[in-house]
Amino acid sequence: MKSISLVATTAILGLAACNSTISPDAVSLDTVTPKAMAPVASRIDESAFRSHIEMLSSDAFEGRSPSSPGEARTLAYIAERFKAAGLAPGNGDSYFQNVPLVTMTATSEPLTFRRDGVALQVLEQGPDTVTWSKHVTESVTLDNSELVFVGYGIVAPEYGWNDYAGLDMSGKTAVILVNDPGFATQDPALFRGNAMTYYGRWTYKFEEAARQGAAGALIVHETAPAAYPWDVVQGSWTGAQHDLVTPDKNLSRAKIEGWINVDQATTLLRNAGQDYARAKATATSPDFKAMPLGLTASTSTTNQISVSDSKNVLGLLKGSEQPNEIVVFTAHWDHLGRKTSLEGDQIYNGAVDNATGTSALIVLADAFAKAPTRPKRSLLFLAVTAEESGLLGSRHYGENPVYPLAKTVAGINIDAMNVYGRARNVSVVGYGSSELEDILARAAAAQGRIIVPEPTPEKGFFYRSDHFNLAKKGVPMLYAKGGNDLRVGGTEAGDRAAADYVTNRYHKPADEYSADWDLSGTMEDLALYYTVASEVASRPDFVEWYDGTEFKAIRDASLAAAR
Repeated sequence: MKSISLVATTAILGLAACNSTISPDAVSLDTVTPKAMAPVASRIDESAFRSHIEMLSSDAFEGRSPSSPGEARTLAYIAERFKAAGLAPGNGDSYFQNVPLVTMTATSEPLTFRRDGVALQVLEQGPDTVTWSKHVTESVTLDNSELVFVGYGIVAPEYGWNDYAGLDMSGKTAVILVNDPGFATQDPALFRGNAMTYYGRWTYKFEEAARQGAAGALIVHETAPAAYPWDVVQGSWTGAQHDLVTPDKNLSRAKIEGWINVDQATTLLRNAGQDYARAKATATSPDFKAMPLGLTASTSTTNQISVSDSKNVLGLLKGSEQPNEIVVFTAHWDHLGRKTSLEGDQIYNGAVDNATGTSALIVLADAFAKAPTRPKRSLLFLAVTAEESGLLGSRHYGENPVYPLAKTVAGINIDAMNVYGRARNVSVVGYGSSELEDILARAAAAQGRIIVPEPTPEKGFFYRSDHFNLAKKGVPMLYAKGGNDLRVGGTEAGDRAAADYVTNRYHKPADEYSADWDLSGTMEDLALYYTVASEVASRPDFVEWYDGTEFKAIRDASLAAAR
């Protein structure tokens, strides 16, 4: 059996509630009768799910890049499937929300570090560095900009932290460590210890450098704290890059942004008379003082610029009693497209990331539409664009919501699903956030599973998918997926499969559909999403963030303002 019905869930929830430490195997799917599981099992169709993944990740969709022929095919496919499932257009009389994008393809010169006009290092684009400019101009030059090592590049008053204290960064280039001091030290009292905070994300570091007036911002890449190898940097930040259209054409950002690999950073610090390892250790103290390096950076970038309109896809299943209140499912439909500079396979098919999530929206929409009764609240199925370019589609929706966020009760995000078989656990990204986890825990117990914190909180996945743009507006969002404790092979097999995916397929052309995938665990996860959304859409009250989470005050204020 590949999924579990609400009837079976309800029957077992009482048992789960009596014993919060229930073991993963205490309630087996085998103890649930096929008759009880049949209603949802018949609606969440594994063969249809496979078919959608295979189609969306086929070469015909050309890697689903925004503003490409692959986008047109993707939009048509999703909208047609939403309509066939019985969903109404989610944006007035349209299934689409326009997302204005600017697309730029950068050609960057080598990045040169000099002392007194003498070149000490010349970093080649690709193997040594990847730089670009977000300025919507045809050419940008960084000319002998003073280099300053700013540690982690964090300004966090709540932690008593300011790496830019006393600095005037005007015209200068910041050299910045990735992640945050908590990960570096594994000290649970420092930031959030091993778990990455938003201060550790590369997006924050570029944002903060710009706020400080820096002309350049260079992040040092190390595989462990970045959570991906250098070839992901090369694949993700080269070729056509998308951004939202802004009134100032991004001129408030640093002129040049980019990455340098750790070997080049080590040489840079050595040329400045510093030791990289010692400087990195020093940066983990709140007493750290930024270090001018006595060197300059120079490079230039030429941009090919085009402006286009991408689309979010929205389908709505209207609620039976409170249709103006919304429970939202999100998943991004886009991937990295085609890179003509590659030899051999040039298409980034994005089968796991995120044809699985997009296909999940389709089969869940179909399952809810086939249910004998509709939820009291409306369900919004939101497939967003340009996630791979910085969560742009969900950011646009969060800033321009079709449905008031104060009336958006909660949401579930689906990104890169488990294709390795059934798991004993359910991994919650951003564990300890909201009451959605209580509902999830009861539903998981009905499958003989437990919920656990994500195994790699240091990788910052909470800030790397589309739920974040609704969460930071106050909407309680759940991002959970099949865990690493596989029923066949345990955590060793789960961790090995995850590591293999990151190394060999993540953001690479090799992320392709396979008929050999074991989707039994994925079907269980889809049943969980169905169960959680059903309860949230029919309970009398709104779910809430837990006390102490950074989004609770935002939510409380938005609900108070809406009253």
